[in-house]
Amino acid sequence: MDTEQRTSIQEKSKQEQLATFRAEHDGDDLTTNQAVRVNHTDDALKAGTRGPTLMEDFHFREKITHFDHERIPERVVHARGFGAHGYFQVYEPMSKYTKAKFLQDPAIKTPVFVRFSTVVGSRGSADTVRDVRGFATKFYTEDGNYDLVANNIPIFFIQDGIKFPDVVHAIKPEPHNEIPQASAAHDTFWDFVVQTPELSHMIMWLLSDRAIPRSFRMMEGFGVNTFRFINEQGKSHFIKFHWKPTLGVHSLVWDEAQKLAGKDPDYNRRDLWDAINAGQYPEFELGVQILEEQDEFAFDFDILDATKFWPEEQIPVRKIGKMTLNRNVDNFFAETEQVAFHPGHVVSGIDFTNDPLLQGRLFSYLDTQLIRLGGPNFHEIPINKPLAPIHNNQRDGYHRMTIDHGRVSYFPNSLQGNTPLPNEQEGYKHYEEKVEGKKVRQRSESFNDHFRQATFFWNSMSLIEKQHIIDAFHFEVGNVVDKNIKQGVVDLFNNVDGELAKQIAMGIGAQPPSQPGGTGVTASSPAVSQQKTVKSAYSRKVAILMDNGFNYPEVTQVMESLKNAGVNTEVVSKYQGMLTSVDGRQIEVNKNYAGTGSIMYDAIYVTGGRQCVDTLLHQGDAIHFVNEAFKHAKAIGATNEGVDLLATAQLQGTPLADPSTYAELVNELGVVTIRNAADMGYFSGKFIEAIAQHRHWIRQQQKDMVPA
Repeated sequence: MDTEQRTSIQEKSKQEQLATFRAEHDGDDLTTNQAVRVNHTDDALKAGTRGPTLMEDFHFREKITHFDHERIPERVVHARGFGAHGYFQVYEPMSKYTKAKFLQDPAIKTPVFVRFSTVVGSRGSADTVRDVRGFATKFYTEDGNYDLVANNIPIFFIQDGIKFPDVVHAIKPEPHNEIPQASAAHDTFWDFVVQTPELSHMIMWLLSDRAIPRSFRMMEGFGVNTFRFINEQGKSHFIKFHWKPTLGVHSLVWDEAQKLAGKDPDYNRRDLWDAINAGQYPEFELGVQILEEQDEFAFDFDILDATKFWPEEQIPVRKIGKMTLNRNVDNFFAETEQVAFHPGHVVSGIDFTNDPLLQGRLFSYLDTQLIRLGGPNFHEIPINKPLAPIHNNQRDGYHRMTIDHGRVSYFPNSLQGNTPLPNEQEGYKHYEEKVEGKKVRQRSESFNDHFRQATFFWNSMSLIEKQHIIDAFHFEVGNVVDKNIKQGVVDLFNNVDGELAKQIAMGIGAQPPSQPGGTGVTASSPAVSQQKTVKSAYSRKVAILMDNGFNYPEVTQVMESLKNAGVNTEVVSKYQGMLTSVDGRQIEVNKNYAGTGSIMYDAIYVTGGRQCVDTLLHQGDAIHFVNEAFKHAKAIGATNEGVDLLATAQLQGTPLADPSTYAELVNELGVVTIRNAADMGYFSGKFIEAIAQHRHWIRQQQKDMVPA
């Protein structure tokens, strides 16, 4: 392909390609699928007004038939997902490591489509359940489509793809009663865990805060499997892929996640949709860990074992580019539901390894698309269609859209000049790796260590993160009925850490280990703890509690400061409509207490105004709003009379601004207050700093006393 052709392909936009399939119906006449105009669509054709419906009514038959066939099988896993469009740009040419063209030119914006998902639940489950999150990216490159199929946890449950049906069957709802939905808190899953020690490490991640992300915009992505980069000289490097969110990695707390599942089961997808609509585009940096082939056996774990991660302190993550998501979909079904990902969709310069989990995925992902999307032509669905041209001799099949000219559909041929012709120079070449060995059903002995990295992960957690893992064990295993399985969990995780096993036993009514266990590993990885992540107030969401009689200059000053910092605000009150300030000016209420809750916000601000606060003091919903936010360790701010609401809420151990002082700010435990202040600038700055911290775990003991 010459330079002009390459440039032509790169100039194409995926959105321009999709535009040819978009349909606008505003102001148009209603028609059938055959473009015949319809004069009436509310009543079927009948023999008399009370007579039987006539089968000759072709409009009725088409309308009902289409409706009856509108659903396609949902994905076996990753059924609940949400997608967005964007683009990727590499920072610098990566030619030293790979010949993949989309990783060479920093000036090129490669279109992408990303689908975030939960794994276990059905399409109708909630966003905030405890689960692994999928993070799949389709790059529409000039050399064809490349799919980076990732998760938000760097490891997997199992080592070999042949066990994938077993782990999914175990974690799905139990077959006799289809309970529970989107949850691992049941006997069959934990029975499988006890019988399958290789899951131990993944369980530690699953029960950590990583499994309940605050937002799709605030979670990492990991390619999980080990791949290869191949350069023009044919040299190979082992690699692991990473997506690093520029907003940092942040999570919900479990009580919050559970409540959100009922109050707003679409919380994460709504968050992504709103952020893009607001122009606060999510950004993720693409990182790679790169390993020389001669270092394949240089570590105390097997680099091909998907139940192990590569510690960043030993193999640094090199950030090589950035992805920006800047456009929501036009139609959920046509784009998000019909998009098809497959780890086998690779381009020249990226290749596979002998990772046994990856080998299984290479079959399963393609196979599932064939039944879900009706056959082998799913690549012709607009969202899956490459920007690069397709030329081959594959024909026919369900839903074939291409109208192929001529009579040749084979190779070699003479009737069409022996084309389409393989390109020996630019065509995809697999890495030439020598492989030999006896045919055996067994794993390498290097895969047999199931506990050392689980201990390594445990050591890497902060005290609050460790407590959250223990609490998660209490919830998950506490819902197991079989006492032998409960005891088996304690005994299994005694192999990871003796104190952890003791704490698990205490909460689930099992016997603590007779002998404290563990692996003896004392090392840790700061990169694993979310306490070390980027912290920013940008794109956070603050609820402003108000009622009539508020102080207009005060609240608008704070709102303007928050807006300038990229913080979003919503006014929350008992009723929707307009609120009137003490000086007669008005502000609209965005949400009422019945339709929202503190769980939907990152922070709370209570504004001043005597009449306003006196009203709030007599509203249990307002006091609960503050208490619940305090319990969830969120930033809370109050100015002037608004501080009285916090005093009434009796936030345990929290000093508040004294009415007798003049404009003296108090900032303790993530609660920022000031009285007798006209200029809100200093308060706003400190409040924004508190919002950026995400959680204030320093109030751990105090928050546990709050009845919310």
